[in-house]
Amino acid sequence: MKKSSLPALAIIAATAISIMSCKKNNDTSAQPNNNADGQTMTAFMTSHGPRFENFTVDAAAGASFTSTKGIQYTIPAGAFVTAGGAAVTGSVTVAIKEINSPGDMILGDKPTLTSDGRMLVSYGEFYVRATQNSQDLLLKKDSTVKVQIPAKPANGVAQEIPMWAGDSSANFTLSGYDYLNTAVTITVQAPVRRGVAWNQINTSYAFFNSSNGTLDFKLDSLVKWRNCDAIISNNSDPKTTVLGYFNSHYNSQTQTDYSGDQPTALYFKPHNQNTLIKVYDIILNATGTNQGFISYEASMPIGMQGTFLAISTENGKFYADMQDITIGSPAGSNNYTTFTFNPQEVSESALVSLILQMNSK
Repeated sequence: MKKSSLPALAIIAATAISIMSCKKNNDTSAQPNNNADGQTMTAFMTSHGPRFENFTVDAAAGASFTSTKGIQYTIPAGAFVTAGGAAVTGSVTVAIKEINSPGDMILGDKPTLTSDGRMLVSYGEFYVRATQNSQDLLLKKDSTVKVQIPAKPANGVAQEIPMWAGDSSANFTLSGYDYLNTAVTITVQAPVRRGVAWNQINTSYAFFNSSNGTLDFKLDSLVKWRNCDAIISNNSDPKTTVLGYFNSHYNSQTQTDYSGDQPTALYFKPHNQNTLIKVYDIILNATGTNQGFISYEASMPIGMQGTFLAISTENGKFYADMQDITIGSPAGSNNYTTFTFNPQEVSESALVSLILQMNSK
């Protein structure tokens, strides 16, 4: 997606914003804002989140290498071309970022929820970049990077695992007036609250390799997030909508900031699943202890056991509340189920520990 560029635009303060997305809630009044607490949370996530690993490859000869997480990458000879299409020779730096645990999904802001609200069980999320002399390279047409993940099929039954493409930004339509007082509409981008929107690549699957105990797939492009995930099979279970109320330390900047610097967040991990849900839709028109987040409508399976982690920053301090729960049926005539969180002050190291505890839930 590209940013539109118009010269000397003077968008007035009363600019109207509409968010073009498939989210259930569209808050049309919010504008991007800078907020110190949100930036503190972002800096915390970046500081403790997953890192790139760098490998040097001979472009002409190709190479095979293994990351510290045991994932093998095989690059064929002559696979890289420049942005202009010229063949690349010589040394190339290949940078790999892998996310394959709920803790890293939180810290890397890459939860496992499809763009239409379905839960995914993850075998790993991958970002691969190749550069030479600080210039990004592309894969030559019909060239692919082979990836092999140490993994066995669930219950011993092999199946195709869908591949997903990740988009971490959303389009915003801004309407206003330019320096000649002419009505103007432009499209800009901002980070999505969900962290990333996963959409299935219908022509791409991973396959279990019984000869060496790996799950194999191929990347046909670089500098894009790819996810190897299976949909949780719970379509027949009754479902409810979950509202997460914050009894304390809900930072009001979360209501209005669309810059990606969210000071307050809510996560859910189903027990014994390599799955991490970010409950990112904000409860609109909420005040006091009714402020918080709401799931997709009728998306949370009743009876599912899991763990919620509510986190927040206020005045530079961190707050958290972790709860093991069972999603219950709505009370009375309600069409939703509620949980209340009361985050307490924690140190930075304690917050890291709580996030990593999600790996074993």
